[in-house]
Amino acid sequence: MRLSAALDTKDRATGPARTLVLAALSAFAIAVSGCTTTSPVDAISIDKTQGTDENISSLTDVIRRNPNDPEGYNVRGSAYGRSGQFRNALDDFNRALQLNPSFFQAYANRALIHRSMGNVADAANDYNRALQINPRYDVAYIGRGNLYRQAGRLNEAMTDYNRAINLQTTDPRAFHNRGLIKQVRGQHPQAIEDFSTAISLAPNSPEPYNGRGLSYVALNDDDNAFADFNRAVELNQRNAESWTNQALIYERRGDKARASKSYARAAQLDPKYRPAIDGLARVRGG
Repeated sequence: MRLSAALDTKDRATGPARTLVLAALSAFAIAVSGCTTTSPVDAISIDKTQGTDENISSLTDVIRRNPNDPEGYNVRGSAYGRSGQFRNALDDFNRALQLNPSFFQAYANRALIHRSMGNVADAANDYNRALQINPRYDVAYIGRGNLYRQAGRLNEAMTDYNRAINLQTTDPRAFHNRGLIKQVRGQHPQAIEDFSTAISLAPNSPEPYNGRGLSYVALNDDDNAFADFNRAVELNQRNAESWTNQALIYERRGDKARASKSYARAAQLDPKYRPAIDGLARVRGG
């Protein structure tokens, strides 16, 4: 299970850059500032195959046979959303909600589309509506928490993640994103616990390994940090953050050659990623 947000097609229903300031990371006063995830944990993971003519045609046939069934529109809207066809997704979720105004999963799905389109107020309204209908809907708490976190309203975000977790959610985003807040607050042992839980729920996702690794760095536990960053690179070799974090440990160990190679790989993947660019300049003496 990836940490990017999933659209709900059953009983259940990715993000902005996060900023971490981890001071005094080494004797060289290397700081990790502005480390940003390249794979947000509260955004839709785009899969173009979901929007193929064959797949959409099959879902459309289902709707033709049952034109008054809101679930058909919810499922097709989810496919449109996963493929990046947000306007079509909105149309389908709107139709689903016209047919069933109490369809709380469709509200949460539409909220995620609004979020991906930058319509933050509309997304918040939809999450609130989903929670009015079903106050025990963990997905909506996580989604709304992500909106709060994006706006810097960390106390409210923490409250929503805690609510989802208290509802026994198995969604790794709740633990990962709560870990990010604890990390920013300097609560690194507690953050490590949350990242570890996220890893247990999404073992093939690099994001919680990067998060946990940064907290290990803050605690001067370079060995565990290095293991986490290496694992993140193994899981996704196109993630600039993972390569940058790996390079940081090489740099702290004085291995400028390997650090330079990893920073260069990160900069190649994302030429605008400042931690990689700045790190490369440091190890090359520029």
